[in-house]
Amino acid sequence: MTAVAAARRRAAARRRWRRWPVALGSALLGLALLCWSLLPVYNMLLIALDPDEGDVEFAGAIWPDEPSLNSFRAVLAQDHWYLEDFWRQFGNSFYIGLLTMALTVAVASLASFAVGRMRLAKARLLTNTALLVYAVPAALLAIPFVRLCQRYGLADNVWAVVAAEVTFAIPFAVLVLQQYGTIIPLEFDEAARIDGASPFQVYWHVYLPLMAPALAAVGTYALLLAWGEYVYQYLLLSSPRNWTVAVAIEQFFDADEAPWNYMMALAIVYALPPIATFYALRRYMTAGLTMGGIKG
Repeated sequence: MTAVAAARRRAAARRRWRRWPVALGSALLGLALLCWSLLPVYNMLLIALDPDEGDVEFAGAIWPDEPSLNSFRAVLAQDHWYLEDFWRQFGNSFYIGLLTMALTVAVASLASFAVGRMRLAKARLLTNTALLVYAVPAALLAIPFVRLCQRYGLADNVWAVVAAEVTFAIPFAVLVLQQYGTIIPLEFDEAARIDGASPFQVYWHVYLPLMAPALAAVGTYALLLAWGEYVYQYLLLSSPRNWTVAVAIEQFFDADEAPWNYMMALAIVYALPPIATFYALRRYMTAGLTMGGIKG
């Protein structure tokens, strides 16, 4: 027994010896990817903390000599003519994001309920066909969408942006909800119908509560999609009153001597709400996106 135990220890030691190069390589690769991902964020923070309009980055310095939060104060106080409509534009971004999230959750949940729970004929063919929207680059659909909005009187209207974002978010949201819905037994719906519940009551009182993790996942996805979108907002919103922060940032590039520290501070402030939303709901997002592959 002693010889067997010694042999097992030697075999375990050899396995550990062979494993450490893989672990070391994985750690180095992860560190390299982390540095590569955080480098733009560090660059933004470096410029935002510079009191001299962000010149420190172009001078090759790795940190400002006298870092300052004045850029962030200027953004929040709208203390520059570039920033005079910041809170209105932030409100427009927030409004578009919330509407996109709410409409995506509502339409996608109704569609997935009809397809997965009511067993409509050829309904899955319709929802799968909707995924073809991702086969066409969004940039190619921009001009036809702009023409369509102009024809229906939605030019320079935030609802046009909401319609565009919801169009791109719904197919993926329906797919996620359909997959997640497979873990919910149909017996729950049948029991509710036996008790006299209508299809809408089954949807509202049975389906939605059980689908909460997946709804949080697709809602967060839709919010982040709308928050980070730029092309459609730029094309569909022409007046400064209706601009979002994403469109307003573009005006910095049109100036010959733009205050880069203000622009980077504005970008960092604009990035905080989706980051907070993601980390607040990441537990529900993980459940909604992973449990759909588990059959009940």
